[in-house]
Amino acid sequence: MATKLSDISAADMRSAMIDSQLRTNDVIDPAVIAAMAAVPREAHVPAALASVAYMDRAIDLGGGRWLNAPLVTGRMLVEAAIRPGARVLLIGAATGYGAALLARLGAEVHAIEEDPALIAAGRQAAAASTIHWIEGPLSAGAPGGAPFDRIIIEGAIEVLPDAIADQLAEGGRLVAARREGAVTRLVQGVKAGGIVALRPFADMDVAPLPGFAVPTGFRF
Repeated sequence: MATKLSDISAADMRSAMIDSQLRTNDVIDPAVIAAMAAVPREAHVPAALASVAYMDRAIDLGGGRWLNAPLVTGRMLVEAAIRPGARVLLIGAATGYGAALLARLGAEVHAIEEDPALIAAGRQAAAASTIHWIEGPLSAGAPGGAPFDRIIIEGAIEVLPDAIADQLAEGGRLVAARREGAVTRLVQGVKAGGIVALRPFADMDVAPLPGFAVPTGFRF
């Protein structure tokens, strides 16, 4: 997505984001900080919103989809503990900001998106050779590429489909946001014995992702 920011002002905004939003809220991993300092977030938002790309808030991408606030992205990346060479399934990749960050961290990224306009923008903004774009239903994941070392779901879910959990390698880690009534919590789980038990690590405001609602008539 085109932007109206100069390289200098964008760099200044990235620096301010890191100092005021990330470092003060437990995002201190050097690799994550370096990636978020290098990737131009303004390239992944509508041009009219480029000037607010680094604010501490989610960005409306249209069609009911949102780009997570920088702190949400940072906390999820830290919790995912990405290592160079890791195979990562990114669900709800939207305009590719998370995919670009993961590529910067040295991951092989399988970025799945179902909205044609978003995937077109993502392909343009995040075109690294280590990012493999997949167009299809978010809740289906990418079974053809499984198993994955990491799965990151870039939006709030109510339920984790078995189809997604099955695509995580044994010992692999999944990071997402889970809606629990009026509260949304960032969660993570490591697959052990074929089971992914998600545990909360932070309360954050995250927009819901389509396809992950509790089925009608479902009872806990």
